[in-house]
Amino acid sequence: MPTLFVYLFAMLAVILAWFVLFKRPIYEAIGVSFIVLLTMSGTWGQLGSFFNKAISTSLIYSMTAFVAMSIVLTETQVLDGCINIILAILGKVPGGAGYVSIIASSFMGALSGSGPANVMSTGAITIPAMKKSGFPAELAANIESNASYLGNMIPPSSNIVAAFGAYLALYPSTDMSVGQFWIVLWSISFWFIFQRMAMIYIFCKKYDIKPMNTEDVPDLRQALKENWQGMILPVIILFPFLLDYMFKETFFTARLGAAGADYMSSSLMIFIAGIATMYACLIVKDKKMVTPAGLAEMFEDAITSIAPTIGTCLIGYMVGAMFNTLDLSSEMELFIMSMDLNKFSMIVVICLMTCFLGMIIPGSSLTVIFGSAFITALASVGVNPLLAAAMLPCICGVMCGITPPLGLGMYAGMAIAESDFKKTFNNNLWWVAAQFILQIAVLMNWLPIFGI
Repeated sequence: MPTLFVYLFAMLAVILAWFVLFKRPIYEAIGVSFIVLLTMSGTWGQLGSFFNKAISTSLIYSMTAFVAMSIVLTETQVLDGCINIILAILGKVPGGAGYVSIIASSFMGALSGSGPANVMSTGAITIPAMKKSGFPAELAANIESNASYLGNMIPPSSNIVAAFGAYLALYPSTDMSVGQFWIVLWSISFWFIFQRMAMIYIFCKKYDIKPMNTEDVPDLRQALKENWQGMILPVIILFPFLLDYMFKETFFTARLGAAGADYMSSSLMIFIAGIATMYACLIVKDKKMVTPAGLAEMFEDAITSIAPTIGTCLIGYMVGAMFNTLDLSSEMELFIMSMDLNKFSMIVVICLMTCFLGMIIPGSSLTVIFGSAFITALASVGVNPLLAAAMLPCICGVMCGITPPLGLGMYAGMAIAESDFKKTFNNNLWWVAAQFILQIAVLMNWLPIFGI
């Protein structure tokens, strides 16, 4: 058996024991597993090098910036008005509350970077609205949880940063910019949003679901008047990346030089998060929340969620640096080639593997730790490495929260919808199956993806 698989099995065993049996936090489990790997590989002398490589990438700082941004956006509730606007537009459509959940929760999930937290916040609005419209409780819970976790694969989710880091680790000389990578991800996300909306349409026909009650649908003119400022946030976040994608070669490189254009692209992730945060502070209605004291209190309350997230990803980058130093990706590629798996079989195996591992390891950590290995395995059978990297947030970050029996998103949705576990479990299997099939279709390149 290749050394890589020995290390992976050892790491998984330690994480399972520490996290599942001893009930300790996941960041502790990953940290202990890294210590075990250092001991097994005899690379304690290179610990400083691994740490230096991990903190030398701008991606870890970008991730920190977006996590901080998500906390401000969530705590100030500046995006709640956007949900009201979407409700005003779609609420009168049969099953409109379900479509609102898909659109609002996927976007909010992309900003918050936390599936369960997004289910609990956005779901507090969308799940009751769906139940009032005639959605069964178990269906409302699953629509919300599947929509919220969809945000993990939509920029600017922190999972995207981890996936791009895995790609750069294998192809450091690539001229792919962050903006170009985001375009690919948005194109992929379109198919999964469409898939969820199609499923809502089918379920609406099955259960004869009606539009929302008129008194529950906000007035569009009033919603726009009160909340139009929040609708500018998506433009602030997304527009610079579109400019980078469209004009990097023709405009920015000509004026800044190739190196300057590359540095500008890599810095977008940091300063855009800061600009979006400052804008949220300007438009928030309760200015007391964004005073220096208010912000300090906000981050004091959130530090227990920030530190473990960043720490876990930092250790993940160190594991990746160790795997690269030991050249384990090449070993894995040789082993997989010797198995003589065809493209379809390899894709199914990788999707099953990420589905299982995602029940134990958070999606972002799974992407950081094993992302390069997954890209290598898929590329070895003919999958475009860029497509493989862009799908990591999907096969790792989305599936981890919706797959029963350990899908945290499903449990969060159940809590709000007050749905029966067995009914919710059985209904969720349809969503997981559809997600799994579409993952295979995208990786097989059966669907057009812009930017590939």
